[in-house]
Amino acid sequence: MGGGFGGLEAVLELERRFRDDPAVEITLVSENNYFLFTPLLPQIVSSTIEPRHIVQSLRDIRRERRFRILRARATGFDLARRQVATSVGALPFDYLIIALGSVPNFFGLEGAEHCFPLYSLEHAVVLRDHLLDLLEHADHEPDPERKRALLTLTVVGGGYTGVEVAAELRDLLFRHVVRRYRGIPADDVRLLLIEATAEILVGVDPKLAARARRKLERKGIELRTEARVARAGPGEVELKGGEKVPTGLVIWTAGVRANPLLESLPGPKNPAGRVLVTPQLHLPDHPRVFAIGDNAVVKGAPPEHTVPVAPLAMQQARVAAENVARGVARQAYVNFEYRPQGMLVSLGMNDAVVNLMGVRFSGYPAWLLWNAVHLLKLVGLKKQLQVALDWSLATLFPRDTSILRRPARCRLCESGASAATPR
Repeated sequence: MGGGFGGLEAVLELERRFRDDPAVEITLVSENNYFLFTPLLPQIVSSTIEPRHIVQSLRDIRRERRFRILRARATGFDLARRQVATSVGALPFDYLIIALGSVPNFFGLEGAEHCFPLYSLEHAVVLRDHLLDLLEHADHEPDPERKRALLTLTVVGGGYTGVEVAAELRDLLFRHVVRRYRGIPADDVRLLLIEATAEILVGVDPKLAARARRKLERKGIELRTEARVARAGPGEVELKGGEKVPTGLVIWTAGVRANPLLESLPGPKNPAGRVLVTPQLHLPDHPRVFAIGDNAVVKGAPPEHTVPVAPLAMQQARVAAENVARGVARQAYVNFEYRPQGMLVSLGMNDAVVNLMGVRFSGYPAWLLWNAVHLLKLVGLKKQLQVALDWSLATLFPRDTSILRRPARCRLCESGASAATPR
């Protein structure tokens, strides 16, 4: 269940193990008919790469493999009858791997509807068009104070996505926007990154996290740690303690919670809605039902081994698939043991921080490695070439800042334009 990193890796591993067994039927159920390479979503927002270039049709990935693809939305589980309810009918199973991904977690925030999450392709495209529309309004705004408020862009959440989207916004604004939008001076642009904990990039090597923070601050990104957003409203965010920050845009990357459908599963769950699973990755009382990735937390695992990232989901997918194969063969299950391979965080054009097999470095070499790793992880040569070409064009030519569709949530358009000065 699920066509993300975990679900796709699981079905490919099952295919490998049961390739020559016609008695075994493998079905991948996904609400989307494509696989999305989520690590590059921030570069959609900054108009660095094209949206279609980070998605790959599931059928193109399957090619001649035997597994079936069912585009449907899961709506419920009946574990006693071994059935999954979907939008196209009930689907029976002998073994089930749940990898339905996650949804934004607003933690009960008042005014969450004024925030823009960044966890799906649709989120990225909507956010990009809204950002460009906001810049058009700021370009002809005659009131200096109002212009500065519009050009204050707030990112809530200092994890991987929050840091990378803030860095991408900085590149877009200072490398492109201030050079071509005559009504937007660089001094009026403010990028604000808000993190509730004491440090950004929690779970990353502390030295690298501190280095990333220094680099972001040198680039002009304002970091506010140990600051919690208490409320979001039209044109402002209010921090815990009462401080109100006028802002043109609030991007929410402060956390995720498991797909709400998991609430119907039996057994305990953590505060983020993730199912507590055994070391073999199955539900405690259901040895044929596995949960992985953003949907699961291994009971007793250390916090650094529960971070919802793609490498963890893919390692769990391979172990879950192995245990399914062992179950079919009536063999004992194996335990899952996470083996972190390192981390890579982009800090914008020509800069990154990397921890690879214990080797820590940053700067231009780290950025080159970040690019190389992400290219290799893309599915298919076509997508690799498309993204590589996008990156090359972004260094040689201006970003494409055409608004393809009018944003549906623009409060400035809805309220009517003020006196405008063409620029």
